[in-house]
Parts: sequence; C-alpha cells; structure tokens
Amino acid sequence: MLPIDRVFHALGDPTRRAMVEYLSAGPLPVTRLAEPFPMSLAAVMQHVRILEASGLLKTEKTGRVRTCRVEPAGFAVVDEWVRRRRANWNTRFDRLEGLLRE
Repeated sequence: MLPIDRVFHALGDPTRRAMVEYLSAGPLPVTRLAEPFPMSLAAVMQHVRILEASGLLKTEKTGRVRTCRVEPAGFAVVDEWVRRRRANWNTRFDRLEGLLRE
C-alpha cells in the first residue's frame, strides 16, 4: 500500500479523524484518548495502530503508559498529493466558470 493510501485509509474512518482532532491539542495517554469513545481499549488501540502505520501518529511507552501524539510530517504526504493536483483543478474550475458565464 502506498503512503497516501495509508493516510486516506486512516482518515477515512470518523473515529480516527476524531482521535486526530483530540490529539491536535497535544499528546494524550491512550486511556485518556479512549475516554470519549464508546468502545473497548483494545478497539481504540486498533485505531491507534492504523494511525501510527499511516505516519499520522506516534506513540511512546513510558513505564505502563502509552502516549500518543500527532505526527505533523505524516500530513506532508497529503499536502504533496493536493499540491500536485491543484493546478489541474484550478484550470478545470476556470474552464467551468467560463462555460457557466456563456
């Protein structure tokens, strides 16, 4: 699977998107990250593993506490993907605008 595919797969799930949102305020232990979600800690860890595999999240274990944080570099894949397509999209939107004005 390509890195961009992993990122879109990870962000394609609303629970994982919410986890990224919560973590955007700062690192949290997995137990705190799990609090707003009506699921088991094992299920939360599955989501965390997918986010980590995509490069969007990093975890660190200190003693018995696993802490999660957003990995901003993981979003560079999406930024690059969008950047490569933006010029083409803008050209198409400009053509569409011209057609609509006619």
